[in-house]
Amino acid sequence: MIYAATLVASAALSRVDALAVVALARDTHVEGAGTPRPRVALGGGAWVEVEIPKFGDPPPVALDVYSNRSDDHARLEALRLAADLERVAGWSIDPDFEVD
Repeated sequence: MIYAATLVASAALSRVDALAVVALARDTHVEGAGTPRPRVALGGGAWVEVEIPKFGDPPPVALDVYSNRSDDHARLEALRLAADLERVAGWSIDPDFEVD
């Protein structure tokens, strides 16, 4: 089973650029660049994929963090990623899930 936790960033970036920023924030690289499903590995069986608004729609950009371990793991990795993106890129990130 695959679990997901979504982060919402008010960034006006392409999918390629957003993934590059995520990779920079986590000091890693984009896997599958140039494919329909590029992603950045977050470690421990978690990864992030980026969904961008449809043509003509304004931001936000959705960062979907997936885990093959558990829902809690996906959420924890999403919160860690949010902290990294706020620190490294200055992004304002809102989790699209309840935070305890």
